[in-house]
Amino acid sequence: MPLSDEQRERIAAFRTYIADAVGNDDRYGPATRCDREDESTLAMRFAAGPSCWFEIALRPSIPQIRVGFLTDDRWRSEELEQAIQDSGDTMEEFVEVGFEEAGLAWEEPPVEHYRDSGKYFYFATPLALEDLDELEQESLRSKVLRMLDGYLIAFGPVLEADDDDEAHEHEPVEPAEKADSD
Repeated sequence: MPLSDEQRERIAAFRTYIADAVGNDDRYGPATRCDREDESTLAMRFAAGPSCWFEIALRPSIPQIRVGFLTDDRWRSEELEQAIQDSGDTMEEFVEVGFEEAGLAWEEPPVEHYRDSGKYFYFATPLALEDLDELEQESLRSKVLRMLDGYLIAFGPVLEADDDDEAHEHEPVEPAEKADSD
């Protein structure tokens, strides 16, 4: 069912609010809109490094907001899976810790881990809406931003560690100094 003009206005206001809030936060990279032509998914992605993004996706026909992390790099996805396993937590507990640190109390939030369109590997938490009118509520907007922060808190250290490792792989190695022979 196509969106009405009123729904489009609500969605546009919500997306502008989120884009402005995240756009002023140096922890996130530039935003890109990745909308499906049929308007079934209206996504904003924020760069998180090479081939990695944090995402807020609105699915108007369900209605639902999905917040999470995605990559088109299979190895990066597997590194994140390994980091979660090494933590001793389930995916839900891993994300819950990030949410708690972001100020959002949500015990074992659902975490969907899947591959989309044969290209993207997702870790995402769905947030059901009663209807699109909720997009105007400050409490919902705040929750979505805390969810995004929670994913950054949970996944950010792993991404930073991987970026540091990759940076060191390409740094020239200085020869060891020769010890004086006395």
